[in-house]
Amino acid sequence: MVFSSNIQTLRPSATIAVSTLAKKLKAEGRDIIDLSAGEPDFPTPDWISQGAIDGIRGGRTGYTPAPGLPDLREAVARDMERRSGAGWSVSSESVIVTSGAKQALFNACFALFGPGDEVVVATPYWTSYPEIVGLTGAKPVFAAGPREEGFKLGSEALDAVSGPSTKGLILCSPSNPTGAVYTRDELEAVARWARDRDVWLVSDEIYRRIVFEEDQAAGLMDLDPDAVGPYVVVDGASKCFAMTGWRIGYAVSQPEVIRKLSALQSHTTSNAATPSQIAALTALSEPERADESIREMVMAFRRRRDLVVRRFGEALPHMELVEPQGAFYLFIRVDSEYGGEVTDSQAWCSRELERTGVALVPGVAFGDDRYVRLSYATSDELLDDAVDRLARVRKGGE
Repeated sequence: MVFSSNIQTLRPSATIAVSTLAKKLKAEGRDIIDLSAGEPDFPTPDWISQGAIDGIRGGRTGYTPAPGLPDLREAVARDMERRSGAGWSVSSESVIVTSGAKQALFNACFALFGPGDEVVVATPYWTSYPEIVGLTGAKPVFAAGPREEGFKLGSEALDAVSGPSTKGLILCSPSNPTGAVYTRDELEAVARWARDRDVWLVSDEIYRRIVFEEDQAAGLMDLDPDAVGPYVVVDGASKCFAMTGWRIGYAVSQPEVIRKLSALQSHTTSNAATPSQIAALTALSEPERADESIREMVMAFRRRRDLVVRRFGEALPHMELVEPQGAFYLFIRVDSEYGGEVTDSQAWCSRELERTGVALVPGVAFGDDRYVRLSYATSDELLDDAVDRLARVRKGGE
């Protein structure tokens, strides 16, 4: 078969591939601990689900405008203003609701970048960033800061890879896969770098409220508006409200940008699922209740972060970690164990899945083949068991 050149270099999502394999082995009766999934293991809060149920029973099941329910767009705007640290004014016309944050990212990249453009992607990156950039015809180029600083970018790393064709920069804080969190000053330095070069800054803030030292990580709207040039903020309900399957994301930018994204979406997916939009509206309409729900979840993630960091330090001290400050991932360096048939992170993960039943994601999916990613979005007991299994085979010399 001959396929379009649009997808010649496209690769399937490695995170989904690993999770699918782990589920398959579990269905076959294998004792598998799946630490590959990028989603909270908590159910959507009942009161949010009830909002969707009430909407369905009330007949709210038809199409909505392509950019989303007007009252949901307004609620997103109010929430962004509420959590802004710099007094930004956000209107509903600055918001588009999408089928997950991934669609918001695709819409933004497809509307802003094209053949001949280069888009800087902060590395290690979420696996879909370079694939989405490639689908637009633009070229992803990669930049990483110092490992001891969680790979966070500064102007030196950005200058090293930028040039006349640089049109965009995609940044994620808190980071998937490292859990690194940019401080306000660090984020402002990156924003000013992009502004001064008229580079679009696409700020993926989907994990912004899952952070361990503050109520939320610094976001673009914590900065002085004068420090920010052309931008798109991407966020959504998936992570902070444990609503991954509901598929609600959104993008925030200048109204003229949102109109272009809306026109694009009107010819692709049209509106996000109406009951899902109503659930997100319910979540954003009760901020105090929502904040409490998020705090409870973050407390559990912080406890688990502390557990896995401590257990790796005790049982697997030769494995270097990027200690996470947010999200729910641990980025673990494993290349000291390469040798023989295990020459890369994919082979390492395959070996460990086979001999320990622990499913992790190879770092090559995130742009760094020396590492693997562990998701600690699971119970303390399973995390403890997983570290024990990884340590046991090494102690036994297997």
